[in-house]
Amino acid sequence: MKGRVKWVDGMSFIGESGSGHAVVMDGPPEFGGRNIGLRPMEMVLLGLGGCTAFDVVNILKKKRQSIVDCVAELAAERAEAEPKVFTKIHVHFIVKGHKLDPQAVKKAIELSAEKYCSASIMLAKTATITHDFEVIEVPAG
Repeated sequence: MKGRVKWVDGMSFIGESGSGHAVVMDGPPEFGGRNIGLRPMEMVLLGLGGCTAFDVVNILKKKRQSIVDCVAELAAERAEAEPKVFTKIHVHFIVKGHKLDPQAVKKAIELSAEKYCSASIMLAKTATITHDFEVIEVPAG
């Protein structure tokens, strides 16, 4: 995996992934930024959310669950002193589908957290990561 981050101006940067995608990162005005992009640590948190949500959806599809939506809501706390690593992260999943088995959802989340989500396993070295979920029934169709 490769990436490239290029300074634009002020505290704005363009991050380019090896797969050819780009994202703007910026700092807050008090640090010379213009607030035009995500903060780098926000990207790390969203990366965790994307990684674990990807796993959960993939696992539930393989279990032939009728999933139609999955949202991972993230809340994090960081250390007060430098380096300001994440110390606590909570992931709340909202999974929608038709006749979803709550045990299958629970197991998918556990598998992601313990086996598949590289971002989660890496961040768990400094942060306590917790999860919960809710299942919302939607009509078949």
